[in-house]
Order: sequence, then C-alpha cells, then structure tokens
Amino acid sequence: MSPIAILPEIQTLADLLDRLGGIPLDRIRFHPAPGLAVEADVVEAEERDNRLCELIDGVLVEKHAGFRESILAVALASLLSQHVRHGNLGFVSGTDGMMRLFPGLVRIPDAAFVSWGSIPGGRLPAEPVPDLVPDLAVEVLSSSNTPREIQRKLEEYFDSGVKLVWIVDPEPRTVAVYTAPGEFRLFQSSESITGGSVLPGFVLSLADLFSELDRRAP
Repeated sequence: MSPIAILPEIQTLADLLDRLGGIPLDRIRFHPAPGLAVEADVVEAEERDNRLCELIDGVLVEKHAGFRESILAVALASLLSQHVRHGNLGFVSGTDGMMRLFPGLVRIPDAAFVSWGSIPGGRLPAEPVPDLVPDLAVEVLSSSNTPREIQRKLEEYFDSGVKLVWIVDPEPRTVAVYTAPGEFRLFQSSESITGGSVLPGFVLSLADLFSELDRRAP
C-alpha cells in the first residue's frame, strides 16, 4: 500500500475521504498529517493517547466501537479462544490485536483466529504489530462504519490471505459469513454458524451470542 503522498488520485480531502470509504471525519487523525503516518505512529497513538488506530495509505484511522459492540466482540473472542485453546489450534486475538497485512497497512480485527500454520516459527510474535494474516477475521459493526469501508476491509483481508471473515451486525442481530469479498451468506439470530474448514468443530449459536446484550442483574 502506497502512502497518500504518492497517490496521484488524492488531490483533496474529499478524495481522501472517498478512498477511506466515506468514514466520519472525526475518525481521521490529523497528526501526523494524513499521508505521512507510519507504523510507529499506530503504536504511539495506542501507548500515548489510548487510541486504537489502523494505518491505511499513510493515514491513521481511529477504530470506534460502542459499549454494546465491545461486549459482543469480547464474548465472541472468548468463545473462539475456548475452542482454539482446547485443541491447541493457534491463538485468538481481541479488539486491540494489531496486524500488518501488507507493508503500510495495519488492521485491527475485533477478533481473529490465527492458526499455528500461519505463524512463522510456530511462536507468538513479540512485536506490537506483527506481520500476520489471520485465518479468520471478525468485524463487529458500529454506527461509524460505512458499507464502503467494510467492503475495502473485505478486499484487503482476502487479498492478504484471510480465509474467512465474519461481519457481526448488532442492530438486526445478524452475521454475514464471507468466503470471498463478494461471496457471503447472511445468518439470522435464530441460526448457528460454524468455523468450516478454517476452524473445524466450532459451532456458534447466534442466539447465545446476542443474548449477551439482553442479560440483566439477578
């Protein structure tokens, strides 16, 4: 991925906004200047400002998630982790798991499964932004996400080698299971999804997942 500075189609802020998928302006950080951000700025934003940012075309783009979205992400990551740990299949990252998909492109899935076969040397990387491509990436939609932003993420995930992507939408309580950027099946809250060949044996009842949003004090 090339920095904005050498992308001829970026002439105005409107061009930049369009390239990023029409996301809200309050998610685009102005320091460092758009087009000049590097991977170290992603780490610094998290350590200094407690802000999770993805790096896209030299731009720091904040990840915004509401409380309900974070509840779903944690619940899903926990269920995935139980299955993965039981079979020692690899590891599961959560909402702050930064990954370098391509040089200059850092994405942070809300949850991700990385098999041992996808980890060089079979050991957890020590660097804060490892050069890893997950087998499964999960995105939990929030109000600040746009369809074009998610479509770009899907294309990047699959271009980098991701095999399966789940897009969780808390409002209609659905999960879109993608096997390619334009190939998906939409599952309703009354159904279950599986890990398929990517995560054999994993079955998730969506009713159980979304019931996290309905829990009450005893």
